[in-house]
Formats: sequence, C-alpha cells, structure tokens
Amino acid sequence: MASDKIRVRYAPSPTGHLHIGNARTALFNYLFARHNNGTFVLRIEDTDTKRNVIDGEKSQMDNLEWLGIDWDEGPDKPGEYGPYRQSERRDIYQPLIQELLDKDLAYESFMTEDELAAQRDEQRAKGEAPRYVDEYAGMSQDEIKAAKEAARAKGLKPVIRLRVPHDHVYAWKDIVKGDISFKSDTIGGDFVIAKRDGMPTYNFAVVVDDHLMEISHVLRGDDHVANTPKQLAVYDAFGWEAPVFGHMSLIINTETGKKLSKRDETVLQFIEQYRSLGYLPNAMFNFITLLGWSPVGESEIFTKKQFIKMFDPKRLSKSPAAFDNKKLEWVNNQYVKAGNADQITSLAIQQLIKAGRMPAEPTKEKIEWARQLTNLYKQQMSYAAEMIDLSSVFFEEPESLDEDARQELDQESAPIVLREFASKIKDLPVFGAFEIQSVIMQIQKETGIRGRKLYMPIRIATTREMHGPDLAPSIELIGRDKVLAHIEKTFAELGLKF
Repeated sequence: MASDKIRVRYAPSPTGHLHIGNARTALFNYLFARHNNGTFVLRIEDTDTKRNVIDGEKSQMDNLEWLGIDWDEGPDKPGEYGPYRQSERRDIYQPLIQELLDKDLAYESFMTEDELAAQRDEQRAKGEAPRYVDEYAGMSQDEIKAAKEAARAKGLKPVIRLRVPHDHVYAWKDIVKGDISFKSDTIGGDFVIAKRDGMPTYNFAVVVDDHLMEISHVLRGDDHVANTPKQLAVYDAFGWEAPVFGHMSLIINTETGKKLSKRDETVLQFIEQYRSLGYLPNAMFNFITLLGWSPVGESEIFTKKQFIKMFDPKRLSKSPAAFDNKKLEWVNNQYVKAGNADQITSLAIQQLIKAGRMPAEPTKEKIEWARQLTNLYKQQMSYAAEMIDLSSVFFEEPESLDEDARQELDQESAPIVLREFASKIKDLPVFGAFEIQSVIMQIQKETGIRGRKLYMPIRIATTREMHGPDLAPSIELIGRDKVLAHIEKTFAELGLKF
C-alpha cells in the first residue's frame, strides 16, 4: 500500500436490488472505515453488461442512503482515484492487460465455448475436476502463431488468459477465517482476465481497481473465498502488494436452513422489501450489523455512533449468521416504540393509503385521526404494514360474534351495561376518549357493575373484538355512528331488543 491509511470499498454490481447480504458487506466496510477514521469508497462493478438492470446503480445508492450509509468517494463524489464505474475504466485496464501479454504472463486463447464445454464434459466423464487445459501445450512458438492466425482467419475473437504457475500455493491470513491457502493446480487452470469483447473479467478488474484505489482492506462475503487465489495470482503477476482480506460468514435463513439467495425475490431478503413494509432504517442498520458480528456484552440495541465506536473486525463470527425475521420484527418494534411519533404516523399513513383505506392526499383532520390511530398500536406494532390487520375494525364491517364472545355476553349484566352505554354516548356533546371513559365510570357508579363484567361487553359490542388497544380512544376513533351500529348488531345477534 502507498499509505497506511485505512481505505475500504463496497463494490456492487447494478444487477438488481440491494440484498441483505450486500447491505451487510457495505455496513461492515462503512463501520470499519468510520471506526478507523478511514475512507469508504463506493465503486460500481458494471462490466457484466448483460446482467445490468435499469436503475440498478440508483437503487443501490438510494437504499444505502436510506440505511444511513454515506461514502467518501463514488460515482457521485469523484475523488483522485476515479472513475468509480468499471465501465468507465476501460482505458486503465487495457494497457495493463497488454503489459501481461508483452511479458508472456498472459496469452490469447481462441477455444470456443463449445470446445470448452466438451473439454469439461470429458473431464467429468473421467471423474476429474473441470479445468481449462492449455490449448497450446506441447506446441512450438511457430505452431502457436500459426494456430492463432488460423483462428483469426475464421473470424474468432480471443479471450485473454493469465498464466497460473504450477505447484504454487496462494495463502493469506484472513481477518475472519484465519490462515487460508489454495494450491494453484486446484483453481481451474489459466483463467480468463479479458473477455472476447475486450472487457476485463471481475477477478482482473477488481485487483486493478483495488490496487490503484489503494484499498487497504477487503471485507466481503464468504462466497468470494474461491476468487481470492485467482486475485492473488493477478497481484503476483504485477508484483503488487495485496490488501488484507476478510471473508464474512454466510447468512442462513432460519426458516429454510439455507443460504439467502440473491435470485429469489419472493423471500423477504431485499432492503426494498423491508422499506415497502414500513421498517425503520435505524432498526435495519442495527439488525444487519449483528448478523455475523457481536459486540461485547448482552445488549442488542445500539445507535450508529455506538456501533462506529465499538466496531472491531476481530469480533466477526466464523459461524453462519442466522437471519431470523421474528428477531428483526422484535428489533424494529423497539425502534417503533421509541420512535418519533410523526415518523411512525407517516409510515402508517403510507400503508393505509397503499391499502386503499385512506385517500392519497388526506385532509389535516384525517391525518390527525391516523396519528391517534397509530398511537393506539405503537407499542405492539412491529412494522408499519401491520397497521392494515391491526386496525381492520376501523375500516371493515365486523364479522359475526364467535363462541367466546357470545359466552362473555351471556351475562345477566351485559345487556344492562350496553343499553346504558348506548343511551349515554348518543347525547355526548363531545365524542372524545376522556368523555367516553367518564361515561364508563358513570355506569360503574350507577349500576355497581365493574371490572371484566363492565369492560368486556363494551369492548366486544363496540369494537367487535375481545382484545385490543385502550378502549376509550378506540371507541372515539371508530366514531359514534359506527359504534352505535355495532352495538345494535350485537343485540340482534344475541336475539335481544336494543
């Protein structure tokens, strides 16, 4: 490294949404940089043009910002190490590829995809591990030259392969996994560093970018371990010093026991999905940071500043991290309960609008009503989309009484309580929670009926539920007319005169 300063990067491909695993990679690099007063670089690896999606880069950046991750250098924050998109660095890669060709450390390969596939099939049939076998093995220089000229005459375009030395060991001390080594003969032979269209492959471009951007540490997912020996081969070919590597454990879905798949968008594992459900960014930041990294002590809820202060890569786990949606719900609920009322209300309103329960542009009165509604459920709500089911009584026609509810109302005192309650709320000048609670207390005083025999009939008849949030505020938000209609429906189901 040209400098002892910590420089790390998050380098996504714009091939889809921000996956939980990629978000964790970005988070750990971000925390490592901020803890060490280093530099966090965002680099877009977009050389796989066939897989790039429209707005893929924007999606990555928007969701990183939503999570609370900022970067020091990137496509939108150019620095001295740019450009920060691989597609814009072609002029940087080409001379370096040519340098390896000139030194005979790399060579042109004209084998077609069909020929390569046939070679692999033959090796598998023999019980051998598939690998590329040098197509020029045993040829003289003149024969190699003639073979290349014949291939060009057929209109074939070459890939460029790096010469991988035999009987060599690629080893590194991994921050997470400790000592790791690979024998050069096990990595698949001379591998491609430039495709037929001239674009570099991932394992070549990432080395060039990391070296020229003076990246000091590479923290990434466990699935990159097999790429590391190939990248070390490129570092060796140029005589460059490799960065410090750290490969984080896999993330396992606790429900399936399998690795989270970036291809399956039907499973909740993308940041966009959690955003659309009304999760809070601070909660996601908190939860993801604890996937494969553990702080000292038993606490599980921390601020971003606390994470930055205590982040130590030595506490990264070697064992797979368990992605548990129930645990995430619990974490998010802690943030909801302690959250800003306006923020939580706004998220709840977005969900109610999405569900067609509120107009797209609600009035001030409707917004205030939604604020009170949200406040009723704030303590129990894990994420904003839960408001749809939790608050259904305020929007939908009630279902018929079930057997448990009927048993509760099969008390001699129940009709007395309900008739008194209905009679008194009809004439309330102000239909508010305070006034409604006063009515309930007045009934208790006048009839001597108290406790469950007082409150349960009122709750069941007015909300049509046996359990729920504070009763008086709930009745206020349901509204006088609807409450009276619910009570009348209850009497009708019980076969009683209202």
